[in-house]
Amino acid sequence: MTVEKWSSLPRMQQLLMIANELNRAQNALEKGDTGNAVHAWERAFELTDLTVEDKKNSRLRRELLRFREMMGENFISHDALFNKALMNGLIQLDPAAYCTMR
Repeated sequence: MTVEKWSSLPRMQQLLMIANELNRAQNALEKGDTGNAVHAWERAFELTDLTVEDKKNSRLRRELLRFREMMGENFISHDALFNKALMNGLIQLDPAAYCTMR
């Protein structure tokens, strides 16, 4: 996906798409399928990078970069509980995304 195409999406949808990849990783971890979890995290990294590059998210840049750093820690540890906490923290960055998930 290009930065231009990704930037055309509202921030809520961007964050929910990242959260969806984390959810896929969560489901894979619960099944013991670390291969699919790794693929989902890789996609979440790609989408997070695109979100960081989107100018409309400049106010969230520091939080998004910290989220990415924590996702990297989870990429190494494969901790399902931490993954779920990351997903919940991510959606709280946007009130509309948070309301959608609750």
